[in-house]
Amino acid sequence: MESGNQSSGREFILLGFSHLPQLKVLLFVIFLILYAVTLIGNLAIIMISWLDPCLHTPMYFFLTNLSFLDICSTTTSMPNLLVNLLAEKRSISFIGCMVQLHFFISVGGTECVLLMVMAYDRYIAICQPLHYIMAMSKRLCTWLAVISWLAGFLNSLIQTIIISQLAFCHSNVINHYLCDIPPVLEIACGDAHITDVSVPIASFLLVMIPFLIILVSYIHIGMAVLRIPSAKGRHKAFSTCTSHLTVVLLYFGTAIFMYTRPKANYSMERDRVVSLLYCAVVPMLNPVIYTLRNQEVRQALGKVGSRMVPLMM
Repeated sequence: MESGNQSSGREFILLGFSHLPQLKVLLFVIFLILYAVTLIGNLAIIMISWLDPCLHTPMYFFLTNLSFLDICSTTTSMPNLLVNLLAEKRSISFIGCMVQLHFFISVGGTECVLLMVMAYDRYIAICQPLHYIMAMSKRLCTWLAVISWLAGFLNSLIQTIIISQLAFCHSNVINHYLCDIPPVLEIACGDAHITDVSVPIASFLLVMIPFLIILVSYIHIGMAVLRIPSAKGRHKAFSTCTSHLTVVLLYFGTAIFMYTRPKANYSMERDRVVSLLYCAVVPMLNPVIYTLRNQEVRQALGKVGSRMVPLMM
């Protein structure tokens, strides 16, 4: 049996979508378009939030962080997937696999915490509007963003160190297109008791707890909105939350499905498809959701666009 140290010198094979050779060119084109749209959309959100003074608010500060996370998330997985779709050899070194695993888990954990922070921001804005400016100070917003990033990266560091110490003697073939926790543990052998404990704990702390806090926040937000006397006022109050709520449902829906199920329910074939939702589809949809449902962002896009056109002519 190999030890964790011996594993560090080997390579893994990422199966990806190799079972669909007749579709590899089509899949390459589709994933390339998804990746390009994700980069352009999220970079646009970051740019307009930085350039338009009207968007220098806590909500758009957190949205900028979310857009940067989406860029990191899709960049962690998509370039490697695109290369492997056309490459004959789909190998990745043990070190490369652990690095990809670390950053993928880091970004995912950070996004869960950040979405919780964004829900808190909306809670203060609607339930305690008179205290919003003082409660959501620039200093506090910065600390909340830093804590989100630290929580994600610290959790990932612990998980990666634990997984890197496992032996991988069953096989070197990972039935996935990236190094994620479930497919990597699938080929681990030896005593994996510590991962059987650490992974559910981490999933509970960084997925379920933020989701439950978001749920409680929106219950209070809903109650506060219902107390607003006018229908127009109720619509205006809740319209500031619909984009965030849509993103929460999309992201946490896939995350809970992937990381909080019993181990016996894992299916690599199904998980490979589901993971594309939060690796490629959700990061691409986030800018669209915030643009289409947010008048302030649409107006900012128009102003920034009107400034850029004369410069390009």
